[in-house]
Amino acid sequence: MAETPPLNPASLYGAVDLSSLVQRASAPAGQAPQAQAGGTPGQAAAPAAGEPVATLPDVVVDADEQTLEQFMQLSQFLPVIVEMHAAWSSDAQALSPVLAKIVRGAEGRVVLVRVDLDAHPQLGQQPQVIAIIGGRPLQLFSGNPPEEQITQIVGEILQVAAQQGLTGHVAVDGAPQDDAEGQEPATPPLPPLHAEAFEALERGDYAAAVDAYERALAERPADDEARAGLAQVQLLVRLQGKTLEEIRQRAAAAPDDLDAQLDVADLDLSGGHIDDAFDRLLTLFPKLDAEGKTTVRERLLDLFLVVGVADPRVGAARARLTNLLF
Repeated sequence: MAETPPLNPASLYGAVDLSSLVQRASAPAGQAPQAQAGGTPGQAAAPAAGEPVATLPDVVVDADEQTLEQFMQLSQFLPVIVEMHAAWSSDAQALSPVLAKIVRGAEGRVVLVRVDLDAHPQLGQQPQVIAIIGGRPLQLFSGNPPEEQITQIVGEILQVAAQQGLTGHVAVDGAPQDDAEGQEPATPPLPPLHAEAFEALERGDYAAAVDAYERALAERPADDEARAGLAQVQLLVRLQGKTLEEIRQRAAAAPDDLDAQLDVADLDLSGGHIDDAFDRLLTLFPKLDAEGKTTVRERLLDLFLVVGVADPRVGAARARLTNLLF
């Protein structure tokens, strides 16, 4: 039976159709890309443990369709963020230096690839930001979210990549160029307990990650990033050791079994089927006794944190839950 896939927070932000690029960018197994002239990665043998996967002039690079495909190969070893921007978009222009600063602060664990849609309209019409992890493209956001939200999303991408064993890094040959005068080249390091939780996730120790986030919340109860991180890890813990077939069969056989429906909602949300997960629990809610309603309400609040409270799907589900409560 197929094992339940690991939680992919990045997938919670939707999907984009880059299937044609994925199909053309199939890297041979066991090979890692290294930089060619101009800073684009080509094919080379996988590096030794601890060695960089590639050497680039900067972790922020400009790309066209051809070089984008090559960076998709790089995503087999570390996450790649693709920023599709256009000069006519004020949001895109404001976002670029902030996103570059955050990526440079990750110290080579993620690469930012910029695509000018004015010069390459065949790649898209609307500015947006996409992650590519293991060759799989996932839409992150459009517009210009707050810097704190972007930092959280990039952290989630690194967690997802670590869960999939994609913990490579690139070396930078040359000093990075600031995107604006006075712009900081790097973000501050993660708070110690957040860093501890991330390191625990990298080695697959979910219990230690939960403990680190709980201690962070004990120190700062208003730490929203720790609260969201804790909700994500707890979802991983709930799904650990269960299979897709087991979860779905149990839920289908017992539509009124609360535990079974909670499990399949977790599964749906972890696979990016956010509306399905919310609808399942909200449809079940009126049928439950007081204890069951409390359980579902608390689980929904946790899932809202996993998806992100700014997501419009969370807003719609929260409004529906409020109507059911009152």
